[in-house]
Amino acid sequence: MARAETVPARGRWSFRAWLYRIATNACLDHLARRSPRLLPADVVSAADPEAEPPPVASDVAWLDPYPDRLVDPHEAAAARETLEIAFVAAIQHLAPRQRAALILRDVAGFSARETATLLGTSVPAVNSALQRARGRLRDHLPSRRLEWVHSEDSTVEEREVARRCIAALERRDFSALAALVRADARFSFPPRAVWYDGLDAFRRASDKHASPGEHLLVAAAANLQPAFAVYLRGPGEPRYRPLALAVLRVDQGRVVEVVHWDRPELFEAFGLPMSFPPSRRSKKDGST
Repeated sequence: MARAETVPARGRWSFRAWLYRIATNACLDHLARRSPRLLPADVVSAADPEAEPPPVASDVAWLDPYPDRLVDPHEAAAARETLEIAFVAAIQHLAPRQRAALILRDVAGFSARETATLLGTSVPAVNSALQRARGRLRDHLPSRRLEWVHSEDSTVEEREVARRCIAALERRDFSALAALVRADARFSFPPRAVWYDGLDAFRRASDKHASPGEHLLVAAAANLQPAFAVYLRGPGEPRYRPLALAVLRVDQGRVVEVVHWDRPELFEAFGLPMSFPPSRRSKKDGST
């Protein structure tokens, strides 16, 4: 029987480099043509919870959440750090070549020389771009995010915190929320240019501006972070309908940030039901 030939290491690198170079150039071309994806805190100052929320800002390129079901389960642990909302939002502030250098060096693991080859530049230029990228990340990432370490235990803890938050929000129990959410947590609401600085501001805004009707919260997952879908059964309506998708960032056992997308059209991409019957209070009941 003929023995299959192995591809020399140099050949494997050449093919891998060729693929990465095509992908990198395509990404750089795309970034040159589009605006950065933003969150409300990148656009406006913290909102007054007593003021009426602004209309949807359709002229802003908002950052979108990413469905967990599209992540390769075998790569989830490694992908967690780079899919987290805080990281994705921070790299939007990098110039395209700074972003490419950061991802190729710190995420994909290429050497400085390999990265220079992929970007068609010199090693000193790569090192300079990487240094500037890391500096800008420090400016835009939460302080403790730089020390971020993920483990299976932390994931379990985050899901438990999210479960308790969902229960407290459904009861509108802000006393229970105070034990789960840090007082200075940030609450953002794209595609509206509005965010609230702190749990108390969120509570006041929620009391004043929440959509009338019955709310139902269902556990979800996005960007490999805990999340929940919000459904609303308006007065006189027969079923719960999609309202929003919220993603939580948990640090040391407490929620420190919630990004709340008021975009029902996201539900299909996340494999979430498009309606629930009035009796629906858990994921075990019927849905459509």
